Amino acid sequence: MFAERTGYIVWVSDVKAARNLEKYGTLHYVSRRMHYAVMYVNAERAEEVMKNVRRLSYVRKIERSYRNELKTEYTSNGPDKSRYYGL
Repeated sequence: MFAERTGYIVWVSDVKAARNLEKYGTLHYVSRRMHYAVMYVNAERAEEVMKNVRRLSYVRKIERSYRNELKTEYTSNGPDKSRYYGL
């Protein structure tokens, strides 16, 4: 249904030029103060796109986001202690 996406944090030297990253994927956020951009790219062509982005003159560093690898489902194996702390 939805394409698998990979997030990247792109550190840039020119924030105005960072708007051009929309050509390569979905630009989610651009920080003017910290000089970075968060973008999402389709997972099957992520390496090829990042190779092209790395060649841009205003890109300093690229980091992959580990957000989709974090565990988001939690289980409670222990007893519920919330009733002991009531009034």
